[in-house]
Amino acid sequence: MKIVKVLNNNVIVSIKDKQEVIVMGRGIAFNKRAGEDINEEQIEKIFTLEDEEIIKKFKTLIADIPIEYMELSEKIINYAIIQLGKKLNDSIYISLTDHLHFAIDRYKNNLPIKNGLLWETKHLYKEEFEIGIEALNMICDQFNVILPEDEAAFIALHIVNAQLNEDMTNIVDMTKVIQDILTIVKYHFKMEFDENSLNYYRFITHLKFFAHRLVKGNHYNNEHEDDLLNVIKNKYPDAYKCTEKIRKFVENQYRYELTDEEMLYLTIHIERVVKK
Repeated sequence: MKIVKVLNNNVIVSIKDKQEVIVMGRGIAFNKRAGEDINEEQIEKIFTLEDEEIIKKFKTLIADIPIEYMELSEKIINYAIIQLGKKLNDSIYISLTDHLHFAIDRYKNNLPIKNGLLWETKHLYKEEFEIGIEALNMICDQFNVILPEDEAAFIALHIVNAQLNEDMTNIVDMTKVIQDILTIVKYHFKMEFDENSLNYYRFITHLKFFAHRLVKGNHYNNEHEDDLLNVIKNKYPDAYKCTEKIRKFVENQYRYELTDEEMLYLTIHIERVVKK
């Protein structure tokens, strides 16, 4: 591979298999110029990013932020991919690296920021939050900086964002929708959830996708469920009443009308999660 452009001493733009790539390695571009061969022994990482806008932002970011932050970000992302068993959108290499640099800089300047969604994130995105906690340990190991749980929640939301391929504003809106619905269910049945149960996990998973559709203005619609809704309505009348409350709430609050199919699946999940 040859150098197309030097971004800094540690980062090069090159071409591999007719596609633009970002090549990283300590000192890989020191005293080097465009057109020269890359010393492959110095290559530590090659990023192949598919979206042109992401590549553009990535170049800008990497030129301004020390390589240590990119290494840390990649370490956290790889850990998240293994733990979740899911592919994450390439945009997380930009958003998470930028956030880590900003968070550590704030800490060093004694300017911590509170996360208003700490409680919700901890309870609604348990797997991602645990990854965030492990990320705090990685940050401490690399930078000798002890960040609060608020930052674990911020990192968790970046991971959620990368799974759903949404911007952070939508993720925040989705989290609020989920919390509002959980509150309606909790007060309707005058109960506390068993957050370690499989049914609670399934309910949260269902609500994530429901909230995603709501925020995007999309509907799940399968026209073969009408008869089944009537069966479920009669079989689980209390759960259906709770679903009716949710329907009225999201219609008033978000101008979103639930389809019969969404009513059906919400009722089934509510019945399961409240059943002792």
